[in-house]
Amino acid sequence: MASLADVREIAMALPGVEERVGGHTGAPEWRLRSGSIAWVRGPTNTDLRTLAELDRSWPDGVALGIRVSDLQEKEALLGAEPDVLFTIPHFDGYPALLVRLDVIERDRLEELICDAWLVRAPARERKAWLAERGLE
Repeated sequence: MASLADVREIAMALPGVEERVGGHTGAPEWRLRSGSIAWVRGPTNTDLRTLAELDRSWPDGVALGIRVSDLQEKEALLGAEPDVLFTIPHFDGYPALLVRLDVIERDRLEELICDAWLVRAPARERKAWLAERGLE
């Protein structure tokens, strides 16, 4: 099980990441100049209504929005980890998904956050970060 403290620790260890209080929600988000990589996402009334119409519900616990590279990756991840990852109609057509912090392992959360950072990071920082880890 992961926590918001884990999210904060993982995200803030990545180059250039800033933590902010997100716009109208007041929830934390972690971002680069190019955009958000992760953000706390609770359900809106519209989300709850739409999910109810689909005979689905918002899961218990804290949900974290995570940026992914594209819609194909999103669908692959959702298919591979349906107990941990989910989406809502509001995210249709958008390369992001939701993570259930109450069921994800910290190591897996770290992979997802790092992958989200790689999607948004400037090429030079991305290349250096990967090279430091022997991944490029």
